[in-house]
Amino acid sequence: MTEKAFLKQPEVFLCSKKSGMGKTPGKGGNRYFKSIGLGFKTPRETSEVGTYIDKKCPFTGNVSIRGRVLAGTCHSTKMMRTIIVRRNYLHWVKKYQRYEKRHSNIPAHISPCFRVKEGDHVSIGQCRLVPRTDYQFLILLETQNIEFTSLKHFSCSCVHL
Repeated sequence: MTEKAFLKQPEVFLCSKKSGMGKTPGKGGNRYFKSIGLGFKTPRETSEVGTYIDKKCPFTGNVSIRGRVLAGTCHSTKMMRTIIVRRNYLHWVKKYQRYEKRHSNIPAHISPCFRVKEGDHVSIGQCRLVPRTDYQFLILLETQNIEFTSLKHFSCSCVHL
């Protein structure tokens, strides 16, 4: 973590005089989490064993998912708490009576409860604009890809005699 300030959830009172409350997040009922609805389950990392603090997380923060829910493939994880989701689709060209392949890259905020690698199939949900670029949030990690070969790398299997 790079944050140097004391992080706490605004919905949780940490200075309780009851024993066990406020000592460790997630143990004594002092961790705030919610269900976002729409048929998506709250991750176990969020509710039971999670100790992260993220006010932009749809499960533990004050952000609500509304609007469209999209599916795509994780294309890049190089930004901090942000991933790029690539969506492939077909566009009809009337002149040629054919479809053409197109894609769009969507930046999405990722909560620390998810461990995403490049090539994973994810679902993202729309919310209000939180930072300047992200208005989608990762809400479901569908399947994890074992091996992902990027188009950026080129490997030559030439045999020199």
